[in-house]
Amino acid sequence: MEPSHSHEKKTLRVAGITAITMVVEIAFGVSTHSMALLADGIHMGSHVLAIGLSWLAYVWVRKVTANGLYKGNKNKILSLSGYSSGLMLLIFAFVILYEAVNRILNPSPIEYKEAIFVAIIGLIINIASAFILHHEHEETDHNIKAAYLHVIADALTSVTAIVALVGAMLWNIQWLDALGATISSFVIIKWSVGLLKDSGKVLLDLN
Repeated sequence: MEPSHSHEKKTLRVAGITAITMVVEIAFGVSTHSMALLADGIHMGSHVLAIGLSWLAYVWVRKVTANGLYKGNKNKILSLSGYSSGLMLLIFAFVILYEAVNRILNPSPIEYKEAIFVAIIGLIINIASAFILHHEHEETDHNIKAAYLHVIADALTSVTAIVALVGAMLWNIQWLDALGATISSFVIIKWSVGLLKDSGKVLLDLN
C-alpha cells in the first residue's frame, strides 16, 4: 500500500473521532449549560475542518492518479493542503493568544473542576489521534505533517491548560490559566510558521 493511501485512512479515522467528540461536547455543553464544554466542542470543529481537508487531499490525489488525467506533481496537492492547514493552525494560535490577553485584562471566574475534566478528555482524544497519525519524521508529505501538528498542538494546549488550571485552583492565581494559553500559542505559532515555510518551498519549487 502506498504511503498516501495509508495516510488517507489515518486522517479519515482521526477526522471521525474528532467529529464525534465535537458533537458530544457541544450536545453536553448545551444540555448542562457548560460554557467550557461548549467552547471546547466548537474548538474541535476547527480541527475537524483541517483534518478533513487533509483527508480530502489524499482522496483527490488517489482519484487523479487512478484516472491518469493529472500529469503534474501530486506532492504539490498534498503540500497545498498542508499549507492551508498551516494557515488554519496559525490563525488558531493567534485566537488563543488574543483570548489569553483578554482574559488577563478582564479576569472572570473559572469552573476549575469542569475545565480540568474537559482538558483531560481532550488530551486523551489527541494522544490517541497522534498515535494514529504517527509517521516517519523525515517524510516529505506535508499534508500528514499538518494533520499531525493539529492534534499535537491541541494536546499541548490541553497539557498546559491542565497544569495551569490545577495551579490556579490550588493557589487561587487566575492568571496562570491565561499564562499557560499564551505559552501554548507561541509554540504553535513556531510550528505553523515552520510548516508554512516547508510546504511553501515545495509549492514554489524551491526544494
